[in-house]
Amino acid sequence: MIILLTLAASLTFVICLAVMLISSILGKKTFLDREKNSPFECGFDPKGSARLPFSLRFFLIAVIFLIFDVEITLLLPVAPILSLCDTYSWIFTSVFFLIILLLGLYHEWNQGALEWTE
Repeated sequence: MIILLTLAASLTFVICLAVMLISSILGKKTFLDREKNSPFECGFDPKGSARLPFSLRFFLIAVIFLIFDVEITLLLPVAPILSLCDTYSWIFTSVFFLIILLLGLYHEWNQGALEWTE
């Protein structure tokens, strides 16, 4: 059994390594092309800077959304596995996970990261 798992893990690693190697060989871009080095790849010289100021507040809210979105996807399989496991362990795990989520939400709210207007 262990040999089979080791073989499967090794095969997966080799396939991933081969795909990454092939993509890096085929995906090489030439750095000598001036149009490809310009921020806009349409052939025109840019009129302004391609580096516009970025709102850090928007970035933090986007990261918080992604974190909670991933946690919600982790919560989705909780309901269907109720019949497959012990009820007390299911309740303990679900409540513990929800408490962690609520503590994280409270911390973000307390730090003011959820304030849209500032």
